[in-house]
Amino acid sequence: MSAKERRLSRLGSCKNAAAGGGGGGSPAARGHRAAATAPQRSLFAALFAFLCAGVVVLGGVHVIGASFRPVLRTAWPSATLNAISSDAGAQQAGGGADTVLPSVQIRHAVALPDRVLLILRDRSVLPAPEQFECLYSPANSSELRRPPFLAASLPDGLSLVHCPAEPSGVAVSLTLSLSPPVVPLQWDRLVYTALVDSRDNSTVVLAKGMNLRPGRLGVASRYECVFGRELSKPKHVLTSPVISAAQEIFRCVTPVRIRRYLRMTTDVNGNGDSDDKPILVSIRTKGRGSSTLPSIAQPEPLPRYNRHRRQKAHSMCVCTMLRNQARFLREWIIYHSHIGVQRWFIYDNNSDDGIEQVLNTMDPARYNVTHYLWPWMKSQEAGFAHCALRARESCEWVGFIDIDEFLHFPGNQTLQDVLRNYSNRPRIGELRTACHSFGPSGRTKIPKKGVTTGYTCRLAAPERHKSIVRPDALNPSLINVVHHFHLKEGVRYVDIGQGVMLINHYKYQVWEVFKDKFSGRVATYVADWQDEENVGSRDRAPGLGTKPVEPEDWPTRFCEVYDTGLKDFVHKVFTDPDTGNLPW
Repeated sequence: MSAKERRLSRLGSCKNAAAGGGGGGSPAARGHRAAATAPQRSLFAALFAFLCAGVVVLGGVHVIGASFRPVLRTAWPSATLNAISSDAGAQQAGGGADTVLPSVQIRHAVALPDRVLLILRDRSVLPAPEQFECLYSPANSSELRRPPFLAASLPDGLSLVHCPAEPSGVAVSLTLSLSPPVVPLQWDRLVYTALVDSRDNSTVVLAKGMNLRPGRLGVASRYECVFGRELSKPKHVLTSPVISAAQEIFRCVTPVRIRRYLRMTTDVNGNGDSDDKPILVSIRTKGRGSSTLPSIAQPEPLPRYNRHRRQKAHSMCVCTMLRNQARFLREWIIYHSHIGVQRWFIYDNNSDDGIEQVLNTMDPARYNVTHYLWPWMKSQEAGFAHCALRARESCEWVGFIDIDEFLHFPGNQTLQDVLRNYSNRPRIGELRTACHSFGPSGRTKIPKKGVTTGYTCRLAAPERHKSIVRPDALNPSLINVVHHFHLKEGVRYVDIGQGVMLINHYKYQVWEVFKDKFSGRVATYVADWQDEENVGSRDRAPGLGTKPVEPEDWPTRFCEVYDTGLKDFVHKVFTDPDTGNLPW
């Protein structure tokens, strides 16, 4: 008999007893006993009624426990919680159905240099940012309110709120949230994402704070992975050895109990645990003075490995990381779709210029675009490793290029021709192609018909190369530097000739566009443009320095060779013969 059935049985017995059912003997005898024990019966009846009432209440709480939550008392200032509650109540009560706002639960808070990132519980629905506020709770002070910078939510992904930066140690909440305020974790010492790889039963953990050197393997034996709901309690965690450690990427053995747990808690759509206290994974140093990184990373299963699949869904995919590039997105996607790209993975690094609205204007049946919110600073290499793993089951080849880079085929071959030449050669894991950097080409305004037709003058020599990789051929460490990966033992790369395939990199555009590079770089090991280090690097503009001040001769810089090859191709293929317009 189950616990619930036992409680119901007890409830039924109480009801029968309270109804007076039962007893025996002759009427006279029963009358005599009744007269003799009336006071005792009254006492027992009262006691029985009290006990049954207790059973009903306790049993009811357990039975409806899925929807009942006790009031949570905290040490946070009551003024803040009262403000949250009153705001929520006013929103729910006033003005009719169109003013009702959803309430949300804050799962984590992370302090970035210029903002606080609030990560909400999965599948939270957010209203427009102007309809709610960020709340701050300084110790021994009244709460503060600020409007959020940005609210971003995707149907099958994260829901994020970007609040203004807070003084150190101040907890943060929202007027939409009835949960207590949260003290933010620091962005540069944090485990922020984890993927479970069923191919080798490992977990890939992305972490900041271990300060490993770029492009090199670290000593894996110095670290271990820890799994659990309470990572600060050693008796309540599982540990496993780290297999590889490189840059911000750690790969460790997934414990059997964690694999079993994920199978039980992951639904058919791949959505994982949504408990209030989910399983987290972190990295811990070993030896004297060991420490565990703070973590917000729930192990997320990758798409299941199908070893019987002979052909993948897409021969060519593209992965990019961007910030505030919405105005160039349609041109980039439409162009690459025409030349043979079949799927796009867009990692959105805190854009606030309407990328999702642009994507909504594009036919999803024609353009297979996956939009990820990727708020982590200085994490391009980790993001590309994440993308390579996510794309591996569906993409034969993946190109890692920026939103201002366009594959170009100056000869007679096409993208599919190039890929076919190497798809049956498993020892070839990477195709490298040269990048030609284009300058402002005499312009002072953003070209109305797009970058491919607007910029036609470039540097004579290529600055570097970019890569198209076979995800199955990548080294398990997932080391990558400047858009190319380390490969497995025995696998090599090939250089594709510039007469066959190259990249037009519209790097030095009009100043209005170019100056945005000074707002920060996404690459982990590349200095920001305003930092006084590596000033002469090719990652900067030669002779520009570190200040976002436009040189007088900017429109004519970086112009050594006029190159209209891609412009001519675009006009020939994409121009509407009736209107003369391009599709973007």
